[in-house]
Amino acid sequence: MRFSQQRETIINIIHSTKIHPTADWIYRKAKKYIPNISLGTVYRNLKQLEQDQLISTIFDGSVARFDSNMERHDHLKCKICGSLTDLTLDYDFKSTVKQKFNFIADEIEMTIIGTCSKHN
Repeated sequence: MRFSQQRETIINIIHSTKIHPTADWIYRKAKKYIPNISLGTVYRNLKQLEQDQLISTIFDGSVARFDSNMERHDHLKCKICGSLTDLTLDYDFKSTVKQKFNFIADEIEMTIIGTCSKHN
């Protein structure tokens, strides 16, 4: 991947937060560093960063959110504030799915929806 100031700024913004930001959120932050950056530039760079496997995209309903944690993990989603929190489970879901349903799961992505500690 070729270096660009825009791409470097965008990846730094994503790495600086755990909130799984949207492209609009990233765009607003990037404008503080690069005032003339366009939303299109942000989207193009996000796509390139994902292709280069430096970030991943999480689809939260119809909203794309971006994650710099490239380790295998799942998420907790608060139904009140919408926050996403990384979650790593040690349970072997693939074996359970194979045993109970005779189905071979290649990949399992899980989002557990509930209420975060700020709201309970």
